[in-house]
Amino acid sequence: MALVSTTGNDAAVFSEVDMSSSDSSSTVRATVIQASTIFYDTPATLDKAERLLSEAASYGSQLVVFPEAFIGGYPRGSNFGVTIGNRTLKGKEDFRKYHASAINVPGPEVDRLGAMAGKYKVFLVMGVIEKDGYTLYCTVLFFDNQGGYLGKHRKLMPTALERIIWGFGDGSTVPVFDTQIGKIGAAICWENKMPLLRTAMYAKGIEIYCAPTADSREIWQASMTHIALEGGCFVLSANQFCRRKDYPPPPEYMFTGTEEDLTPESVVCAGGSVIISPSGTVLAGPNYDGEALITADLDLGEIVRAKFDFDVVGHYARPEVLSLIVKDDPATPVSFTSEKTEGSHK
Repeated sequence: MALVSTTGNDAAVFSEVDMSSSDSSSTVRATVIQASTIFYDTPATLDKAERLLSEAASYGSQLVVFPEAFIGGYPRGSNFGVTIGNRTLKGKEDFRKYHASAINVPGPEVDRLGAMAGKYKVFLVMGVIEKDGYTLYCTVLFFDNQGGYLGKHRKLMPTALERIIWGFGDGSTVPVFDTQIGKIGAAICWENKMPLLRTAMYAKGIEIYCAPTADSREIWQASMTHIALEGGCFVLSANQFCRRKDYPPPPEYMFTGTEEDLTPESVVCAGGSVIISPSGTVLAGPNYDGEALITADLDLGEIVRAKFDFDVVGHYARPEVLSLIVKDDPATPVSFTSEKTEGSHK
């Protein structure tokens, strides 16, 4: 039976599980967060993240997944003043402010996120905008329930106009972490449509497949269900729910092409966060109603039952016909031979 309650932050908890279950030997309680960034205000967004994390932990959640670009913000509607052959001064200033909202990895914001995970004893998967010098990356950070930083995944392929503001990840940041609650990894938004990336993650044994996204269309649910069935894994998709008032007002921030049709209460991203089992069963969500904590219990035994039917990199593979090579070395634009020489003497 679904449990629906309202929290002090007007975020609903949607759960289609028995919240009183005492068998935790093969069950993981997971929450996906559906909430908006406080745009251009990273400290306030971190405060909001802690409030939401605390609330999820109070419901017994062991794993909490936040949306794409929750820290740093998803610049929906903005074109950063770009047309082919030209970039406006305002667009450059918009990028400067966006860069200022991004975080260094490692850095003080990463330390704080780790402290949150340790304080509330949860595994944390957090979407951030990472800055590496003057290039930005859409990144997911992973933390264990002791507050330890496990690593990161950088989005391999930004979509459409995202490519003017975000760099491209490489094969060195496609991790799957073997934790006490299962093997956890993530793919971000439309890179979930990349079959070779998914296959690489299946080959690493992913069991809890996190899919932070910015896609709130109903068709997104079909992709999430397909991945759950294809990979024999749980899929946890977290998206923001945003209204126009969650972004700075015009003319500071403009929704290109639609600004004149929007009011402060207009929904600009409707969420659709969801949790799906390896059998394709929707365990919780999708929710399109507002900010929400969406929770379900994951019976890890379902993974084995699903793999009996279909193991895409096991008994259902044909490596003599079809195979994949993954280049997982860091792709750095500049290397110095002296660094290798110095390292050899240490």
